[in-house]
Amino acid sequence: MAIPSFFLTVLALSLSVVLAAATSTFQDFCVADPQEKVLVNGLACKDPKLVEANDFFFSGLHIAGNTTNPVGSKVTPVFASQLPGLNTLDISIARIDYAPTGINPPHTHPRATEVLTVLEGTLEVGFVTSNPENRHLRKVLQKGDVFVFPIGLVHYQRNVGYGNAVAIAALSNQNPGVITIGNAVFGSTPDIDIDVLVKAFHLDKTTIGYLQSKF
Repeated sequence: MAIPSFFLTVLALSLSVVLAAATSTFQDFCVADPQEKVLVNGLACKDPKLVEANDFFFSGLHIAGNTTNPVGSKVTPVFASQLPGLNTLDISIARIDYAPTGINPPHTHPRATEVLTVLEGTLEVGFVTSNPENRHLRKVLQKGDVFVFPIGLVHYQRNVGYGNAVAIAALSNQNPGVITIGNAVFGSTPDIDIDVLVKAFHLDKTTIGYLQSKF
């Protein structure tokens, strides 16, 4: 017997509601318990009766990061591992310090969109769209400017001012992940076979070997 279209519509709507509700939280919070060995999609929950205000507190973003490194930048993350109360809330934050000419190298966040706000200095920022266009969208930001990097896309920042620069990044995941392109391609363990990289980057083996030695 054919199922009336009305019932098919109701069934479709019901399934959409169920699927939407499946991503909702079932309690006020799930403060991370780093001691728990059983993991969920995130970190296991601390007993709610043992939760206290400090589980939702982090101090230190006023402290400048040490930028004396080859790229001239330092990221200070506030993810669920630093702030247990963020667990399951799909949000996190980070401070980024840049020395003059310092960069935050091209990288991706596989699990998060990033909103960057410049607190001090002048930053050039940009991201590249996916294949086949690979469009490079670039902007120079001043203090108070905001820029968004869509989830998964390769992006970067560079200090183009005369002094230090500081930015705050808000991310749409408690653990956004980061894949720095150079580290992943040339610094993997074990190495990606050199013949693969020669063909991928149209470079000779000597150059590829040199790049691998740098990462």
